[in-house]
Amino acid sequence: MSITNILLVEDDTVDVMNVQRSFKKANIKNPLYIANNGVEALSVLRNETDVKMPKSRRLVLLDLNMPKMGGIEFLRELRSDKALKPTPVIVLTTSDQERDRIEAYNLNVAGYILKPVTFVNFAEVMATLNHYWTLCEMP
Repeated sequence: MSITNILLVEDDTVDVMNVQRSFKKANIKNPLYIANNGVEALSVLRNETDVKMPKSRRLVLLDLNMPKMGGIEFLRELRSDKALKPTPVIVLTTSDQERDRIEAYNLNVAGYILKPVTFVNFAEVMATLNHYWTLCEMP
C-alpha cells in the first residue's frame, strides 16, 4: 500500500492540533505537512520551501476561511496550474454557506466536510478520511 502525503491548509492552531491528535488516535501514519494559508500551500506544493513534500500521492485538506489567500482563491490557483491541477482536495471548513459549497465543487473538490465541533467527532471524520485516501488510487 502506498502512502498518501497530506497537506493540511489551516490557519487555526487548535484545528491543526485536532487533526494531529486525530491522526495519532486513529494510528494514521501518513506524512502530514502544514501550511497556514493558500500562499504557503502553493509554495509547499511547488517545492519552493524548505519543506519538501513528495510530488506523488498528494491530498490537500483545505480550510476556506484563511488570511492572505483563502480556500476558494487557492482552489482557483491550483486548478489553473497545469502541474498541480490533478491534486485531490477535500474541503474541511466551518463554512456552511451554499455559495462556498457550490464554488468548491465547481473547482473539482473531492469532498466538502463541515468541521465537527467536538474532538470525538473530529477524530471520527479523520478516521473516515483515512479509509477514503487508503482506498483511492492517486497519481
